[in-house]
Amino acid sequence: MLSIPVKENDNIERCLKRFKKKFDRTKKMKELRNRREFVKPSIGKREMMKSAVYRNSKSLKQE
Repeated sequence: MLSIPVKENDNIERCLKRFKKKFDRTKKMKELRNRREFVKPSIGKREMMKSAVYRNSKSLKQE
């Protein structure tokens, strides 16, 4: 459970911004999106390898 301490003179927008930032750090939305459908472990590993190769090739091009 996330809790954000709100002081008496705090701005609501600032408190909401802190809450959203804290919520993003928990990575719950990413987990919920991944759980929408089942992905076989072998396919998940394949996708991770493809993204790693892409990131590696991208970093080599910059040098």
